[in-house]
Amino acid sequence: LENYIQSIFDAGGEFFGKALVLGGDGRFFNREAIQVAVRMAAANGFGKVIVGQNGLLSTPAASHLIQLKGAFGGLIFSASHNPGGVDGDFGIKFNVAGGGPAPEALSAAIYARTNIIDRFQIVQAPAPDLSEVGIYQLGKMEVEVVDPVADYAALMTTLFDFDAIRKLFSGGFTMCFDAMHAVAGPYARHIFEGMIGAPAGSVVNFIPKEDFGGKHPDPNLVHAKELYDLMMSSNAPDFGAASDGDGDRNLIIGRNRYVAPSDSLAVLAANAHLTPGLAKGIAGIARSMPTSCAADVVARDLGVDLYETPTGWKFFGTLLDKGMISICGEESAGTGSLHVREKDGLWAVLLWLNILAVRRQSVQEIIQEHWERYGRNYYSRHDYEEVDSELAHQLVQGLRGRLVQLPGQVVEGFEISFADDFSYDDPVDGSKSSGQGIRVGFTNGSRIVVRLSGTGTVGATIRLYLECYEPKEGDLSRDTQEVLGPLIGIAAKLIDICGVTGRTGPSVIT
Repeated sequence: LENYIQSIFDAGGEFFGKALVLGGDGRFFNREAIQVAVRMAAANGFGKVIVGQNGLLSTPAASHLIQLKGAFGGLIFSASHNPGGVDGDFGIKFNVAGGGPAPEALSAAIYARTNIIDRFQIVQAPAPDLSEVGIYQLGKMEVEVVDPVADYAALMTTLFDFDAIRKLFSGGFTMCFDAMHAVAGPYARHIFEGMIGAPAGSVVNFIPKEDFGGKHPDPNLVHAKELYDLMMSSNAPDFGAASDGDGDRNLIIGRNRYVAPSDSLAVLAANAHLTPGLAKGIAGIARSMPTSCAADVVARDLGVDLYETPTGWKFFGTLLDKGMISICGEESAGTGSLHVREKDGLWAVLLWLNILAVRRQSVQEIIQEHWERYGRNYYSRHDYEEVDSELAHQLVQGLRGRLVQLPGQVVEGFEISFADDFSYDDPVDGSKSSGQGIRVGFTNGSRIVVRLSGTGTVGATIRLYLECYEPKEGDLSRDTQEVLGPLIGIAAKLIDICGVTGRTGPSVIT
């Protein structure tokens, strides 16, 4: 821990006398790690650290606090949506001034420093108690413990029409938000139940726990199954949502209607003008390469640019900083805008609520009308988790070696139009990122994407993405897995994940 934090300080640039934001998602070891960081910041010459009360700060709230306080940067203590507890995961992320994740060059410099570090600096005095809001002193450094929710909640009031949302709830609208015993719980209770009038009890599992209640804090249909089952039942509220360990991802479910993250991004982009924060319209949209092309259709309709980036929020950051986009998202349930430089789960939920309050329609009606206007991108992600890393890399390397042979081939009646390993030239800083995922496109507009995920800590996760576009004149009500059946069969022939890994099928389908 000390070596890694010192490596960040050593590679991060000139910070003497400046402020550093600290906070995390409350998982096991969170408070102890933050107290170490406070003592190290004092020894290294920071002028001030700003810490969330009890060591808590959601990732988007930390990003906002870095901006608001003009801080040098911040350390976010989290492992995102991965499990916590004594036997779970733990992580630290450095966000730079402006609130965004460290760019690739800085990340490389930090890593290089970890290979040769020979000392760390830390004061011997104990860090102040983090349980009480206030200002403390540690040597020459000031320690400010802040309410983790207040500044973030104030920001949300400038972006959304809270009066309209309150009227929605006063008319009998109901919701269920599952905080998954993670950091979003205090934020959700304060904003949803305390500020916009959601009935008491609308937020469940709201107490952050070191092991997330023994559950996996990933807002997908496997780990948020209780919420999904509720929303598909006869007792379903009007709206359901969830967030993950550090509060930056979101799950959206209407009564009897699950909203895929890619569809959610497209719907939010198409309706963003209904909110005060984006009332003038959006400058552009960005999505990660594996995310479905549903947002592309909206961008064309609005006459704005669409940027396809590698997976990783830092690629959106450069576009946001230059005002080239106003909204962005990833198929892995992350959505955000120019208000902070991180994805933001509660922001996405509030944007949905604002749209529902203005349109006075159900989630199902909004989704159906969207498809009838833009067509439907039938889309699914199949995850093969905790695969032996060597086997996973062999599979991807083998596929890379066959890419040049694929265009022109006809598989199960589908003709391959292109096959490549996605690379990205950043239009702002000119950096190039290669090897970002294998794409196989077909002449009918369908596509298959394969990439390895870097978010797990055991083995490797192989992600298979499948997409088929149905024009607005077509059948928009079919079952997704049924529509994608031919592509699933093609992927089995071209890639053979099960054959290579010995699996019988994916671990998770979303």
